[in-house]
Amino acid sequence: MNIQKLMKQAQQMQERVQREMGELVVEASAGGGMVTVRMSGHKQLVGVAIDPEVVDPADPVLLADLVLAAVNEAGRKVDETLQSKLGGLGGGLPGLG
Repeated sequence: MNIQKLMKQAQQMQERVQREMGELVVEASAGGGMVTVRMSGHKQLVGVAIDPEVVDPADPVLLADLVLAAVNEAGRKVDETLQSKLGGLGGGLPGLG
């Protein structure tokens, strides 16, 4: 197989993964579902839902911690999804699968 063909295959796979990641939306929650976030495959937040019961003006740190935990979990889910997609790509290229 020539190098040009190999490079073209790699570029096509990269474009496919980028497209799939753009379509991906993961959801993660914290505090037993009191805070839920939705994040795109490009790690952009696309939604946040907060249960009114967790909003306590006397304890804003709790809400901040829950939001942070949910966002971090969503980011981990995106990373895991990307790794699983990339892990299967080597099989499409000779010598990498």
